[in-house]
Amino acid sequence: MEAAPGARVLPAWSWRLLPALLACLAAPAFFVLRVSWVGWVLLAAALVTAWALERTSVRVDAAGTGAAAVASGTGPRVSHAELTGTAAAHPREPSLLRDLSLIALGLLVVSVIPLHAELDNLAFVRFGLALGGAVLLPYLVSRFVYRDHAIRFPWRGGGRWTAFQWSWLGTVLVLGWLILPFYFITSGVYTNWPVVDTPEMIGRLFVGVGAVGIWDELFFICIVFALLRRHFPMWQANILQMIVFVSFLWELGYQAWGPLLTIPFAMLQGFIFMKTRSLAYVVTVHLLFDAVVFLVLVHAHNPGLLNIFLV
Repeated sequence: MEAAPGARVLPAWSWRLLPALLACLAAPAFFVLRVSWVGWVLLAAALVTAWALERTSVRVDAAGTGAAAVASGTGPRVSHAELTGTAAAHPREPSLLRDLSLIALGLLVVSVIPLHAELDNLAFVRFGLALGGAVLLPYLVSRFVYRDHAIRFPWRGGGRWTAFQWSWLGTVLVLGWLILPFYFITSGVYTNWPVVDTPEMIGRLFVGVGAVGIWDELFFICIVFALLRRHFPMWQANILQMIVFVSFLWELGYQAWGPLLTIPFAMLQGFIFMKTRSLAYVVTVHLLFDAVVFLVLVHAHNPGLLNIFLV
């Protein structure tokens, strides 16, 4: 989607990338390395760096405004708050510190539970509370504490789906059917999911895979990607959210050479959301992908039950 006329132009490169990268690198610390204190340090460093950059920006802008006013004798006086850095540098611009704090909050909530796939009742409660909290808490802070409404969930987006969008849904199914069985079975990562050999366990797997898939789009796209997109060009924000997305999927079970699949998938989801502005569409794409994942897991744990794959 093209930028609207008069929209703020984002620089191709800036020091603001540093705190954003630090915040996103906390995800592999939490979910790949599984060393929580490294993630905490990275998030703290990200927030401190963002605070320092915003404070520096305030001082530079205040000094420039004051110099211009003195030189012309007509400009407004610079307040003590502006000169000391206690006023907002760009009242109309989003705060990187605030937005990174929302991402950090979500990551911290998710990191309190182990993410390996389980299907018992306690696991459903644990995942529901942690994943639900990782979306709900940043949303509530944004809406009622920061009062900036930075987190939104645009369900319908840009209108009716185009012919290309419908064809992409079919393509997702075909690609999933061709690639996912080979990945899960030849790599052995299907064993990262519990054995599903009864109707009840198969039903639990169906619900769990679908629920986590929906959550992925709510958190990684509507929160992480959308917040980063307020500060960085699309390609930078997309790479950053991909780091978080892929790290989560790694601990969930997409290991071995799984990142060769999850990296392009995460970046495509960000790109699609940017173009369509439709949560409904990216959720549909993800659920179709996850439907194939579900069938493959059932097939892998029950050879001969579903003879619909090539592997």
